[in-house]
Amino acid sequence: MTRLAVNADDFGFTPGVNEGILRSYLRGIVRSTSLMANGSALKQAVRIAQEHPGLDVGCHLTLVQGESLARPGTQLPDSLAKLLANFPSREGMVAEFRAQIESLLSHGIRPTHLDTHKHVHFLPPVLDAVALVADEYSISWIRKPFDLPVGWQPGLRAVLGLATQPLRIPFEERLQGAACRTTDYFSGFVVTGSLTGSWLASLLAALPDGLGEFVCHPGICGPELHEAGTRLKESREAEMEVLCSPAVKRAVVEHGVEIVSFRELSGPKAASGY
Repeated sequence: MTRLAVNADDFGFTPGVNEGILRSYLRGIVRSTSLMANGSALKQAVRIAQEHPGLDVGCHLTLVQGESLARPGTQLPDSLAKLLANFPSREGMVAEFRAQIESLLSHGIRPTHLDTHKHVHFLPPVLDAVALVADEYSISWIRKPFDLPVGWQPGLRAVLGLATQPLRIPFEERLQGAACRTTDYFSGFVVTGSLTGSWLASLLAALPDGLGEFVCHPGICGPELHEAGTRLKESREAEMEVLCSPAVKRAVVEHGVEIVSFRELSGPKAASGY
């Protein structure tokens, strides 16, 4: 049996990203999304979530880009390189993550899953902070940010994907002692910004049995996104079209893939995953 949680990142980033995620939920295969507590379009995202309770919402924990919620008026590092150059303490990361989760709770959003902007929790110290707050707030799911080796094309993101693979074992070992868990496998990182319908259909055909997560970044490139500090602009519209395409929906059915949300997933830790 193959189950796949299709999750859209960056909910709350801009109004156009919010609209693209909503369309990908209503017309496509997205079932879950991750909300940025420090996003400029947070209030709109909260309203969308309230109006569409079937859309599962997690927290997109942020150590890179935007304003700190634990230290209002302070900007977080604007790149991964700057984060690594001035790496925060464990206490600082935990405080920031708590503040972001508390922000969502104060807006009536109880997150079902956690992941991080730029996937920084592949780093063991960040994962430790994420796992701590997951258990503290009884959040069941943490993303496993290590891509399946399916359909990789030569390029920087494939190099990064390969470079992080050795961290997979300590990642899983850390979660063995936690109440939270993760999926059996993950995909989507290496094609961020270049997703096509044919690639996604091929992935759906090749998925192993078990529970997986597919990350995506749909959106509409409005003026706010056009001016934002991100490389993902027009590519978000292309991803939205892919996620809503009849061909991809047919592939889901043809290959017997059950699209699920993290909210639907319950029960004890599976033997094949955490």
